[in-house]
Amino acid sequence: MAGAQFMGDHNQAEDVFAATGTEGARAIHFLRSGQTTADIPILTPEQRSWLDAIGFEAQVRKQAVVPGADGGVAGILLGIGNGSAGEPCGPSELLLGQLASSVPGGIYQIDDEIADPSLAAIAWGLGAYRFRRYKSANGNAEQARLAMPRGADGKSVLDIVDAIWLGRDLINTPASDLGPQELELAARAIASRYGAQVEAIVGNDLLGANLPMVHAVGRASPRSPRLIDMRWTKADGRADAPRVTLVGKGICFDTGGLDIKPPSGMLLMKKDMGGAATALALAQMIMAHDLDVRLRVLIPAAENSIDGNAFRPGDILLSRSGLTVSVGNTDAEGRLVLADALALGDEESPDAMFCFATLTGACRVALGPDLPGLFTNDDALASEIVAAGQAVGDPVWRLPLWPGYDRNLDDDIADLSNISDGPFAGAITAALFLKRFVKNAGNFAHVDLFGWRPSSGPLGPKGGEPQSARAVFRLLNGWYGA
Repeated sequence: MAGAQFMGDHNQAEDVFAATGTEGARAIHFLRSGQTTADIPILTPEQRSWLDAIGFEAQVRKQAVVPGADGGVAGILLGIGNGSAGEPCGPSELLLGQLASSVPGGIYQIDDEIADPSLAAIAWGLGAYRFRRYKSANGNAEQARLAMPRGADGKSVLDIVDAIWLGRDLINTPASDLGPQELELAARAIASRYGAQVEAIVGNDLLGANLPMVHAVGRASPRSPRLIDMRWTKADGRADAPRVTLVGKGICFDTGGLDIKPPSGMLLMKKDMGGAATALALAQMIMAHDLDVRLRVLIPAAENSIDGNAFRPGDILLSRSGLTVSVGNTDAEGRLVLADALALGDEESPDAMFCFATLTGACRVALGPDLPGLFTNDDALASEIVAAGQAVGDPVWRLPLWPGYDRNLDDDIADLSNISDGPFAGAITAALFLKRFVKNAGNFAHVDLFGWRPSSGPLGPKGGEPQSARAVFRLLNGWYGA
């Protein structure tokens, strides 16, 4: 699947929305804690009898179709709790997303006052996403659509939803159709849309460009590794606008290399480029909202494959920074490619640098699939990101860059090892490894994410998820937005 085709196949977020005040739209009513159907005065006695007959109660996430006199759908009731019952966290408006995939086709509108109309609309858009590119029958059922709520910033809503859908599409696409080249083409398509520039360093040229660890990890694949480098500035932006650099792990498939994964561990490895998808989704939001920054996106893209020229356990690799790295395990390859990309980005001393990666199973054991681990030495930055994630239902949880574990990276013959020699604190050790390659950035944060929703919820179906992209965008929009 060529990159241009990929972007052409991209779902359109605008298809799940209608114009504000669309005539004939069906009403959505929210029921809060303590309320009953008696608190909705427009319900007829017959409708209340119907709701009593089906045993509807205004509990969180409970919903019911309200029938019309003609037997059609007159509206929807949704229990939203006490205002902070979002899924997996955040304001109750986020629960609106569950209706987008569960109500009959047609146009709906919110008939209640809500604190954040834009967030409610975003939730609808995220909940409406479906990945059906490989389904032979897409069905002809009418799409449920939401009239853009009054007071919502419709353009911002569509820009955010579209970016997250893009990130999901990238993660959900199998590795057979999304290798390093296709990931580059997808990045170029995004860049073309917003007037950004992309350069790519491919194959053996990585060695001449002093990106040796990206080359080492990807050289065994017939699909050439590469470093994708996107730059963008606001058309009328300041020449000295803050530098924001995003680095995303782009391992398009991970066999584990010579330390090969078992089948169960390999099954979801198409999502090992989830960090790259997150960086691209965030970049699209930044460009669509025209933030006054000098944006750079660095994606080391490769497949960790097995062949006669694969890098080996025990090899010593020279990194871009000049540090030598002993390969303790070839399945800890993500931190190797990221190290070269981080070192490259750090050379410009960016004001803020964010790293996104599906990096360690240890983080999933500690925090589970819903909570990416956040690593930074900046207490204020950590607090802002955590608060931003809570506010939009895109949570992260801070873990420490504990300096006492730096010794776990010590190696007898190289400057450092890519793994610890013990079973403990794997996510922290990986984050400390990355931090070794960042010296000059003003603000630095690393997010260890799962990139996958294991079951359906109000904000989307089971499948790929560019976790933390909306949280970090809220932070950056607060810093640099108009």
